[in-house]
Amino acid sequence: MYSVTNPATGELIEQIPNSTEEEVTAAIEKVHRGYTSWRRRTVGERAEIVLRAAELFAERADELAATMTLEMGKRINEGRGEIGIVVDIFDYYGTNGPALLADEPLKVKGGDAVIRKEPIGALLGVMPWNFPCYQVARFVAPNLVLGNTILLKHASICPRSALAIEQVLRDAGVPQDAYVNVFASSRQVPAILADPRIQGVSLTGSEAAGVAVAAEAGRNLKRCVLELGGSDPLIVLDTADMDETVKATSTARMRNCGQSCNAPKRMIVLSDIYDEFVDKFTKRVGDYFQAGDPADPKTTLPPLASIAAADEVAGQVEKAVEQGATLRTGGKRVGPGAYLEATVLTDVTPEMDAYYEEIFGPVALVFKAGTVEEAIAIANDSPFGLGAAVFGTDPERNREVADRIESGMVYLNRSGGSQADLPFGGIKRSGMGRELGASGIEEFMNKKSIRL
Repeated sequence: MYSVTNPATGELIEQIPNSTEEEVTAAIEKVHRGYTSWRRRTVGERAEIVLRAAELFAERADELAATMTLEMGKRINEGRGEIGIVVDIFDYYGTNGPALLADEPLKVKGGDAVIRKEPIGALLGVMPWNFPCYQVARFVAPNLVLGNTILLKHASICPRSALAIEQVLRDAGVPQDAYVNVFASSRQVPAILADPRIQGVSLTGSEAAGVAVAAEAGRNLKRCVLELGGSDPLIVLDTADMDETVKATSTARMRNCGQSCNAPKRMIVLSDIYDEFVDKFTKRVGDYFQAGDPADPKTTLPPLASIAAADEVAGQVEKAVEQGATLRTGGKRVGPGAYLEATVLTDVTPEMDAYYEEIFGPVALVFKAGTVEEAIAIANDSPFGLGAAVFGTDPERNREVADRIESGMVYLNRSGGSQADLPFGGIKRSGMGRELGASGIEEFMNKKSIRL
């Protein structure tokens, strides 16, 4: 079942049955046939529809934000902010898509050629619950402009968001057979990927889900984009204003109740400022981020997306403490609902599970580094490589450190975030491929060489 459960109270609001095998098969056929007509529309026509979708997302921002608050506990202000980036993404590809898809002329030995940029067919999107609209937007907007069609399987706790997104696209002019929402179960995904009418898959989710989907995609020779977990490092080299640094880093960690793949989860602080940082960071996390109703704009710490998620993160904290980590603040479940106190852990060592695993909740780990070299070593000592951040007063040193961090993205004197024109993605076990920016429209593209 797809279920709407209010994580602030634990109340079950609605259940929707999974799609049957016959419904899934019909949906695959629908987007497969829709591809024939959708790809034949001009790039300009498709771009105009995507631009109209941007307008409708903006008009329905309050409604969509409220839906996310109910389904997965997102703070209402953060929900409105999420719709803001969704609007930017649809606007970016609607505006820039025609130029990004223009023929690329080539001078080749003995004459000329062009690279023609074409779609490849119907695609499957497997989307997560932590950003119910943004994650869909960065997959869907570029591919609709390109001319691919979309079969969208959303997270099982976000059925209302899934339907609302489909309605926006339908009202914008996307044909019924160019974008189809399906309430498929995870068990049905392998069969969808095995179907020859599906040409590729984009998944945003856990490392385990990525491994499973990548295996099926490889077995069936399907293109695959994966945006998986992260345990992003944030290195603090020095600061001219410790209070501002603490505010920026703690806010970045606790955004979306810590449920962001590219949030800074490991704070790595040079030893000469470590004690001051830890004291002030712990105080702000403990004092400022207090559990409350996510529908209330004044709330600073909403629930996690589900009671199961809150229990899992609380268990990770408890185990870290049992293994020798120091609990500076927080760590306790708060009920009813899926609440967990904002938490700070220090003295985490490589022998502990928490050192290498991703903690997907309002928990920050703070490490002490004696030198810049040690800070970089700690940052890179991770199976993940999604994003990273470097804070410091010397721009040249910041860039030198950034060059040595193993990740798909590095931010200087800021942390995480996303923007429509900047490629997003990771390395190592954080996934493969890129979304957003010019790169985001190329992953499911046929770059056809035409020798003139």
